[in-house]
This record gives sequence, C-alpha cells and structure tokens, in this order.
Amino acid sequence: MVGLGVMGRNFVLNIADHGFEVSGFDKDPTKTEALHKESGDRKVHGASNVVDFIGLLRKPRAIMMLVPAGKAVDSVIKDLLPHLDKGDLIVDAGNSYFKDSDLRAHALAGKGIQFLGVGVSGGEEGARHGPSIMPGGPKQSYERVRPILEAAAAKVNGEPCVTLLGSGSAGHFVKMVHNGIEYGLMQLIAETYDLMKRGLGLSNEQLHETYSAWNTTELNSYLLEITANIFSKKDDITDKRLIDVILDVASQNGTGLWTSQSAMELKVPVPTIDTAVAMRDMSVLENERAQASAIYQWTPPSFDANRNDFLNQLRNALYTATIATYAQGAAILRAGSAKYNYNLDPEAVPRIWSGGCIIRAALLEDIRAAFKAQPELPNLLLDPNLAQKVIRTQEDLRQVVCHSAMSGVPAPGLMASLGYLDAYRSAWLPANLIQAQRDDFGSHTYERVDSKSWFHTEWDKA
Repeated sequence: MVGLGVMGRNFVLNIADHGFEVSGFDKDPTKTEALHKESGDRKVHGASNVVDFIGLLRKPRAIMMLVPAGKAVDSVIKDLLPHLDKGDLIVDAGNSYFKDSDLRAHALAGKGIQFLGVGVSGGEEGARHGPSIMPGGPKQSYERVRPILEAAAAKVNGEPCVTLLGSGSAGHFVKMVHNGIEYGLMQLIAETYDLMKRGLGLSNEQLHETYSAWNTTELNSYLLEITANIFSKKDDITDKRLIDVILDVASQNGTGLWTSQSAMELKVPVPTIDTAVAMRDMSVLENERAQASAIYQWTPPSFDANRNDFLNQLRNALYTATIATYAQGAAILRAGSAKYNYNLDPEAVPRIWSGGCIIRAALLEDIRAAFKAQPELPNLLLDPNLAQKVIRTQEDLRQVVCHSAMSGVPAPGLMASLGYLDAYRSAWLPANLIQAQRDDFGSHTYERVDSKSWFHTEWDKA
C-alpha cells in the first residue's frame, strides 16, 4: 500500500485482519510509525524509502495506491517504475478521473506493467471495516487481487460488495457516478434541513428527531443516519450544537464536476447533480451572498400549513427526488457503458453499493430488482415499481417546491428533480420552437412531424 494517510492505513489494517501480509509505504516517516503502532501483532510491514518498500514485496508484485487524484498518482507511478518488473501490478484505489486511468493503463501496458483502476467508497470507517469496492480493468489482473478485495469489502447477506465491473476505467467511472449521486443526495437533504430550520423554525433537537424518524422509513440510508446524528453533536469549545458553528461553505474534490461534465459529453440530463455542484460553488460566494442579502431583503409569508402535514410532504418530496437522483446516475452509467465498452452489469452496481459505501440505502434493493427484471431498462423512472412510488409521492414534491418558491427558502435541488420528472414524463416538449429559432438565425434546419427529411425556411419572407 502506497499512501498511509487515514484511508490507506485503515485499508492496510483491514486487509491484515483477514490474514494477509501487507507492506505499507509513505515518504512521511510519522505515518509509517503510526502504521507500526496500530498494527500490533498483525503481519504488517512499513517503509519510508521506496527501495526498502519494494524489497518487502513478493514477485510478481501487487501495489495499491491510496493517494489524492491527479499529480500525486503520476508522481507515485514515476517513483515506482524504475523498481518494477514486467508482470507487476499497480492498483490505483483513489478518486482518479476515469480518462486519466485509461491513459495510465495504456502507458503502463507499454512497459509490461498491469493496472487496475479501483473505486473505494465508505470513508475512514469503511476502509477499516469494509468498504464498497469498484474495480475495473483486465480480468487476469483482477483475479490476482480478488481474494484480498473480497475479504476486505463490506458484506451484505454474505456477499462481498465488490465485483469486476468491466474493462479499462470502468471502476473509476462507476465511482465517479457514485460520487455524483452522493452530491445530489447531500444537496437534497441540506435543502430539507433549510426548509425545516428557516421555514418551520425547528430546533436542532427536533431536526435530530425528524431525521431519525425518517431513517426508519423507506428513506433509510447511511446519509440520513449520519445527518440525524450530526444535529445531536455538541461543540467542545462553545457547548453549542456543532452544526451551528460550522461555516456554510462546502468544499468539493472534483468528482461531482466530472460527473456533470461526463453527463454532458454523453448527452444525459442530470439536473439534480448539476444543481448540487452549482450550489457548492454558490456556497463559496459568502461575501457576495452577504451583500445580496442586504440588498434583496425578504420577509417570508407566515407558515399557515399544519406542521406535521408539511413534514410528511417534505419526507415524501425527498423520497421522490432521491429516486430521480439515482435515476439520473443510472442513466449516466448506461450511456457510459455503451460509449466506453465497459459492458456494465446494471444489477451488479446497486448490489455492491448496498453495503459499505456512502450512498448505501434501502432504495438500492428496489433499483437492483428493477435491473434484474429488465437489464436493458433505459431509465429507472420506467420501472413499474418505482413508477408507482413516484406517482404516490410526486404531489408532495410539487407542494414543497411551491412552498419553497413562496417562502424564499431556496430548494434548487428539489426544483431540479421535479423539473426532471416533469420533462421526462412529457410526451411533447417545446423544443420545436428552439429548432425554429435555430433555423431562423442560423439555417440549422429542422425535421417535420410528418416527414423525417430535413427542411429550411426563409422565416423573414412572407
């Protein structure tokens, strides 16, 4: 294992717990010392020098990296290459951009070095006790590390949450989409928080109780579980609830942006995910938002609905928008699989996401069942079971969006989800006007409803 930060160190200990002998490398000797300290009597070795590290490994070598995406990955590969032999295997388990993984695999293949791009989800806790693992690359390379990955992965009903997803960069592509869905779900939950805090005036304790109750319903998920816990956590410094002393600026590591960019390249609409990325960018504009708040002062109308009724509507709105977000993510996976020849098994993805990962949720069982019944399903909104759930709850999403618009409490993710649903269910869209405009100003031509030929009109002539 190269990279002995918290994630890398925890993953080493996880692997060692299952009886495998592991060596770790980090240029920072304090991290190597931390590994030695935490490993106890496990079969774990550490090195802060690349030559010493390589000397610890049995040939043919299998080396996993858990380092930040981008230049750090290339730097590690550059440092390792002079010491590797043909047939050695490099496994990149970081959040690398999938197209970079393809380039690295191609370059390493020319030197006789095997490569796997592996997505890992579950955070520190998952790395230590069982993450969801998303490998992509040659089958023969995967088979070399399959026993290790299956042992270290989370287990659901006895099944390890890992499988070879496809060739090339399939693993990092699926992890990217996983993170895009994660962005969308986190934004949606944050909007329900805002509607309850600023809209209803709920206290932190009431928010804790509400999210805890929601997590016992069909909304059950890891993200909702940790959200409920967050509102009960006290700050050691001020003794306030910690949530109230956290700055309202959200960071991002690029995977959400990559998901939106890839979706645009694949011509797949993902408005909830796009909005989630945009709202993180909006959060960074804290000084501008403060100025605008002073200019556009707004006194929201009094809340005249029954509080319990609105909370039920809000719960159902979140559920509907959650289905729409997973549907958008699944649509990217389908298009990407076809474009990049991954041959993804659509049922396998929700299966390995059902344990260990950040977006694990009860809903994934419905998604898995949908793809088991119809492997070629173009969109989850077309699944009869999920469609009935959306039909049952869509009116509540509509009411919540109306309340958001009238109260001035922003809920762009919920709005985008409703817009996606309404557009997708529309047998007719006003795109004919867009085509007419394009033909008028740019002679781009158009198709007629009564002919599949292309036509151009001189619009300014009588």
